[in-house]
Amino acid sequence: MSFIELSEEQEMLIRTISRLAKEKLGPLDEEMEKKGVFPDEVWELFKENGIVGIPFPEEYGGSGMGILSYCMAVEELAKFNNNAASMLVGQFLGSTPIIFAGNEEQKQKYLPHIVSGEYVVAFGMTEPGAGSDVGSMTSTAVRDGDHYVLNGRKCFISNGDIAKIICVFAKTDQKAGHKGVSGFILDTSTPGFSVGKVENKMSGKPIHACELIFEDVRIPKENLLGKEGEGFKIAMQVLDRARPGIAARAVGLAQGSLDYAVDYIKQRVQFGQPVAKNQGIQWMVADMATEIDAARLLYYRACQEIEKNGHEIGKYGAMAKYYATDMAMKVTTDAVQLLGGYGFMEDYPLARRMRDAKLAQIIEGTNQIQRIVIGRSVIGKI
Repeated sequence: MSFIELSEEQEMLIRTISRLAKEKLGPLDEEMEKKGVFPDEVWELFKENGIVGIPFPEEYGGSGMGILSYCMAVEELAKFNNNAASMLVGQFLGSTPIIFAGNEEQKQKYLPHIVSGEYVVAFGMTEPGAGSDVGSMTSTAVRDGDHYVLNGRKCFISNGDIAKIICVFAKTDQKAGHKGVSGFILDTSTPGFSVGKVENKMSGKPIHACELIFEDVRIPKENLLGKEGEGFKIAMQVLDRARPGIAARAVGLAQGSLDYAVDYIKQRVQFGQPVAKNQGIQWMVADMATEIDAARLLYYRACQEIEKNGHEIGKYGAMAKYYATDMAMKVTTDAVQLLGGYGFMEDYPLARRMRDAKLAQIIEGTNQIQRIVIGRSVIGKI
C-alpha cells in the first residue's frame, strides 16, 4: 500500500469523523476548555460511532482498520476539538502495552472492554525525577507470593483520575537501572491506589494530568506484562508506535488553525482590500500549507512502517512526532499573527491552539529526545 493512497473505507471514515467533529465536537471546544472537564456525551459519541475501536484487531471487538486509519481520525478530530483528539490518543497509548506485550489471556480479559469504551486506560510511566530518564524511576514492585506489591508515585499521567486500567511501570530490580523496569496492568479499584494532585495546565484542561500514588498496592502476578525486566523495552516500543498519533494530532491542530486564519484574512479588509490579497500574507499561508502537508505525509510514512512491522519504526515515529509538533508550534503562532491583535484575544481560538501546540512538543518524549533517537538510528553503532 502506498502511504498516500487511501482505501474507500478510509475515505469514508475521514468523511464521517470530519462531519462529527465539525457538527458535534467543534461547538463544544471552548466550553470544554473553560470547564476543564471531558464531557460524558463526547465519550458516548466515540462509543456509539466505534471511534475507540478503530486501531484494534477485530478479534477483540475493534474495526481492524490499523494505525493509519486511527491517525487520520485523530487528525480530523484535532481540526475542530483538540481535547477530543487527545482523549483518543491517550486511550491508544494506554492500551498499546496490552496489544503489544500482553498475553492472550490478558488481551481477552481487557481489550473488549477497552475497545467498547467501557474502560478508559492510562499509561503510567513518568515520575518527578524520571521523565526522559526512565531508568531513574523509583517506584518499586516487589514479588510477594502470587502478587507484586507496588509502591511509589507517578506524575503528569493523562486521565489518571478517570482510568479503570493503568499500564504502570516500576522497578522489580532496583539495582539494574532501566533493565530492572517491569510493566503491569493495574485495576484502579485496587486498595492502596489513589490520585494525588491534578495539575493546573495552561491548555488541554479537560484531559487531566494527575499524580498517582501507590501504597502497598497488590497486583496479581498474572498482570505482569511480558517478563520481569522487560518493562523498559516494552515502554519504548509502545511509544514508538504511539508517536504517529501525536504527529497526527499536531497536523490536525495546525490545519484547523490555518483554515480559521484563511477564513479571517479573506474577510478582514485593510487599506481597501482583503488582507489575503497581500503578497506577504500569501507567502505566510504558502509556507504554512506546505509544512502541514509535509508533516502529514511523514506521519503517513511512520504508520506504513508500523503496519508492515518494519525495522525503522522508532526512527520514523520520532521523525513524525518532532517534525509535526514543531510545525504545529510554528503554524499556530503564524495563525495568531495573521489575525493580528485579535489572534491574541481569548475570544478567538488561536491563542488556545498555540498553547496546545506547545504541549505536543513535550509529551511522549520531548522533541530533543526524538532527535537523539533519529540521530542514533541514522548514524548506527559508533
